[in-house]
Amino acid sequence: MAGTLRDILDEAARGVFPPADGGTTVVRQHAHRDAGVIAFTAHSVVFTDEEPRWVRETLEGIDCDGLAATMNPLFLSALLARTGRSTDTIDVLSVGDPLPGAPPLALTEVADPDHPRVLSSRKRRDDVRVWAADGGVLVLGRGVAGRLEAAIEVDEGVRHRGLGRALATAARQLSRGEPVWAQVAAGNARSMRAFQAAGYRPVGAEALLIAR
Repeated sequence: MAGTLRDILDEAARGVFPPADGGTTVVRQHAHRDAGVIAFTAHSVVFTDEEPRWVRETLEGIDCDGLAATMNPLFLSALLARTGRSTDTIDVLSVGDPLPGAPPLALTEVADPDHPRVLSSRKRRDDVRVWAADGGVLVLGRGVAGRLEAAIEVDEGVRHRGLGRALATAARQLSRGEPVWAQVAAGNARSMRAFQAAGYRPVGAEALLIAR
């Protein structure tokens, strides 16, 4: 399998995945900010500017099922130490196709560049846009390999009313014709349910390594 990380992601968005052969593909980072690992079904992609030989030798030294080696804490710790980066968690990576039409809920775009959600999003994304709804927030921005990423927040007092699903759906309607990606921590069942109910398909797991 050849191509850039963006090529691999674009194909995955179309439902075309790396071969389930137990292998690992090493590609260069799209930008300095983002390095990491994406584990598809029985095939992983490590995106890093480190030497591919180092990646493969390190994986060979991990004592675990070969299919799990790239997400094993020992390998991720070695990659973090090697690159001097930090990480938060392993996310479930999902993607939703664009939808026509306008969102059915009232959204107000946040123009304040100092808004806390804008500031936090800009640490991991470019071209960040934020919309406020009654009881929630929707964020769109360009993250890993320039893909369009969505994040949502719902106030505790208005949960279980479908707002999370509505915000995740609105992201697909505001995407201007391109797929929308979502990274959700595996333990965040509420957010996972909201994105799945909004039509997002899980495609793999992702460990994102952020430059300090």
